[in-house]
Amino acid sequence: MAREHTIPSPLQRYQRLIDISRDLASTLDLDILLNRIVHAATDLTQSEAAAILLYEESKGQLYFQASTNLARPIMRGITVPEEGSIAGWITKNRQPVIVDEADNDPRFFSAVQQQADMHTRSLLGVPMITKDEVIGVLETINKRSGTFSLEDQDILMTLGAQAAVAIANARLFIQADLISEMVHELRTPLAALNAATHLLLRPDISEEQHRKMVMIIQGETGRLSDMATSFLDLARLESGRTKFNAQIIEPVLLLGECVGITRSHMIERDLKFVWQVPDALPTLNGDPDKLKQVFLNLLSNAVKYNSPNGRITLTATASETELTVAISDTGPGIPEESLSHLFEKFFRVPGTEKMAQGTGLGLSIVQKIVKVHGGRIEVASLVGEGTTFYVHLPLQPTD
Repeated sequence: MAREHTIPSPLQRYQRLIDISRDLASTLDLDILLNRIVHAATDLTQSEAAAILLYEESKGQLYFQASTNLARPIMRGITVPEEGSIAGWITKNRQPVIVDEADNDPRFFSAVQQQADMHTRSLLGVPMITKDEVIGVLETINKRSGTFSLEDQDILMTLGAQAAVAIANARLFIQADLISEMVHELRTPLAALNAATHLLLRPDISEEQHRKMVMIIQGETGRLSDMATSFLDLARLESGRTKFNAQIIEPVLLLGECVGITRSHMIERDLKFVWQVPDALPTLNGDPDKLKQVFLNLLSNAVKYNSPNGRITLTATASETELTVAISDTGPGIPEESLSHLFEKFFRVPGTEKMAQGTGLGLSIVQKIVKVHGGRIEVASLVGEGTTFYVHLPLQPTD
């Protein structure tokens, strides 16, 4: 039975808009914020779906960041050109648009329909502007009854203005929070570099001490470089500026490539490697580079934090709905009190600093990439026996 939709009065809609504005001001989590905006847009305009496209001026394109009807989170990587799209026209002209018949509008960029699993009949789009800067476009699709009106347009323009401010504030908070944490973490390697350079300037330093100081400087500069790279990756992920390029992926080939890259490090440490992956697995829909980053990080950790002459096991299994990849080591394990903190930014298990240098950002980045792919990551560990990370990813849906 079809669900009936009661059309709210103008007064009710503006009251709802006031309530939504309070709701948007109550969070600085960007993903939660974007989700609230698109659902509020469908509610206020009585439409079937809504989407937010963020604008990247340097590349002249927009990309989906949130939507009520995209089947998979990974689809946030869909890009829309500034030229030849309704969203692009809105961005360039800074004006709202009502399109009653999308298929007949030459600006309509139809490629998105193939991945969104929805035919666009009508569309209402407004620019999201704050401090004279267009940060994106808010669109609602397919009016449930009749056509989009000027009242719908006014309501959505108001929501778009509120959304622009909320998104900008969330981005600033994320940036400030990350910078604060980054500055704090920089103190340790900088202090080590400062001490090493002072010792090198002493005239009575021995050749052996000189060599040790040079090794410290080399190690700490490498650590700073890794930290900067990881920091930028995390900043892009948390601010919504990372675009994902979805492709059909063969998991066996992807995992094999990751093992090939880390194999030499396993040999250097005399680690035994066990491959427990079937010859064929169902395909995934995801970004191969980002998923490679996930598995390379986990394999690298299994090498760095393993016991001498230990073992690494990579297992992959598939159910009807998801692929599970498990990476195990025979290292010292992780204390129970540290397990709940593993995916926090800059967290490192106490006592592991002597085993390997790290930034404390890798697992946080891994978790965010897996989450965007609609998956989840879990960890199990026993002190003295080892650790296993489980990555669960949804399989490519079939018709």
